[in-house]
Amino acid sequence: MSRQVPDDPTQLSHALRDALAEGRPVVALESTIIAHGMPYPQNVETAQAVEAIVRAEGAVPATIAIVEGRIRVGLTQDELESFGAAKGTAKASRRDLAAYLVKEATAGTTVAATMAVAARAGIEVFATGGIGGVHRGAGETFDISADLTELARTPVAVVCAGCKSILDISKTLEFLETHSVPVIGYGTDAFPAFFARTSGHRLDHRFDTPRDIAQVIRTERRLGSRSGILVANPIPEADALPADEIEARIETACREAERAGVSQKEVTPFLLDRINALTGGKSLKANIALVKNNAALAARIAVALSRLPRGG
Repeated sequence: MSRQVPDDPTQLSHALRDALAEGRPVVALESTIIAHGMPYPQNVETAQAVEAIVRAEGAVPATIAIVEGRIRVGLTQDELESFGAAKGTAKASRRDLAAYLVKEATAGTTVAATMAVAARAGIEVFATGGIGGVHRGAGETFDISADLTELARTPVAVVCAGCKSILDISKTLEFLETHSVPVIGYGTDAFPAFFARTSGHRLDHRFDTPRDIAQVIRTERRLGSRSGILVANPIPEADALPADEIEARIETACREAERAGVSQKEVTPFLLDRINALTGGKSLKANIALVKNNAALAARIAVALSRLPRGG
């Protein structure tokens, strides 16, 4: 079944529409992490906790998802609950948006899709867990996340704990450099590795306050840059997993995925699920902790950004 898509298929909640009109700080949040990144009910509990953290820091949360063929920017608490409990929810990257709108589908938005919708809505800061990147073995599979190309063309600052450690971090950073995407370390000189605080790859730029990062964002726009900005925020030390331990589990999960013939969109959720099982649930706890940490930083950056003039 399909339908005629309205001229503007994006629906902003009343609270979010008012916040944007008044110039208040807003933080975009993705929904793939709810639909595919964590099991129920931890996914809903985490989504609600993340929104509460954003509010506590003085910003307005804007969870983005496709619900019954409409792009929703800002879900209510009841909608978060029903979205997280739903079975068979699709996964939408940027390329899937139009097709799922016509199909009247419900889907979680990836980093790429969330960035595209956030930019369309006028939201400058987005918090996620980790971005996608160049997959291991990409020389044979050509498996490179659309998150990277979205960062190259969409002016949204993405706060994350690095790229997911199941990826080839070195090649991911090379891709971002080639496409002129600024990568900034918050309180760190090294690029974090999602579950671990460092990947061993040094960064060119480090800033230690949200205000400084906000200044970089505003200056990038004044220079006419239309790319995204990646803000790398290490997982809190108390929640980090030992790099060698998590690497061994990742290698095991990657071999299992290859044997099972898992590919494309299904790779990341498969690997995260297997790593959670192999670590006895430690990776899920770490994932929740880093998402909350990123949301808090993103909100502080959004607040600082709202206090800077837009001119230039």
